[in-house]
Amino acid sequence: MNIVDTYGPFLPYLRRFSRALMGSQAEGDKYVRIALEALVAGDVSINSKLPPKIALYNMFLGIWNSTGAQLEAAPSDASPDRLRKLAPASRQAFLLQALETMTVAETAAIMSKSEAEVLELISSAEAEIEKELRTNVLIIEDESFIAADIEGLVMELGHKVDNIAATHTEAVKHAKAKTPGLILADVQLADGSSGIEAVGEILQDIDVPVIFITAFPERLLTGDKPEPAYLISKPFEPANVKAAISQALYFNDN
Repeated sequence: MNIVDTYGPFLPYLRRFSRALMGSQAEGDKYVRIALEALVAGDVSINSKLPPKIALYNMFLGIWNSTGAQLEAAPSDASPDRLRKLAPASRQAFLLQALETMTVAETAAIMSKSEAEVLELISSAEAEIEKELRTNVLIIEDESFIAADIEGLVMELGHKVDNIAATHTEAVKHAKAKTPGLILADVQLADGSSGIEAVGEILQDIDVPVIFITAFPERLLTGDKPEPAYLISKPFEPANVKAAISQALYFNDN
């Protein structure tokens, strides 16, 4: 099998990871492109002894870490002070396990570290994330049971849910009535409207981090613009939501 056949199926998820790591679609996609170009050119090698997805992430982080100082210092959507709060290695470990649902063993293989080191990094990341500012949340979700689950989790994390909207119109109305500090949005809404379009209209007036929730993440990770930097797959695990919320607020410049 060639490179495309072997690693192509995992590229949407690598882009998701890179975007969350950088807090920016543009920066995240940029470094995935750099890694792929280096791989095709033969400038980097990939560990064929590892499963393809693990090997791809391992190769990517090898390049990311080799330019880590430049990346952390480069202008981005994130506040430099906030970037320094969570060390790059801790951020990587936390995202790999919570957002990418890697096991500790897989995370250790990707990061070329021991499992004990990975557990320590994740613990450190969670401790720092707990110190992050709480905010008010707008949930855009038409399934009442799912909305209730998300609301409970958001409140458990210490945030406040201002409103739950089931349609495009309701979402825009609630956002105008009270500016949210975070939006969690489904893609397909009750009246057939689009959560993406609702968020797009809201973002015309306010700057707020957004996390999309969908049963078909691959439909939003096509490489075309615009795409979400934060994306949770349904059915979701609480850890996935926690990771996405923490990263969205962590990189928010407000």
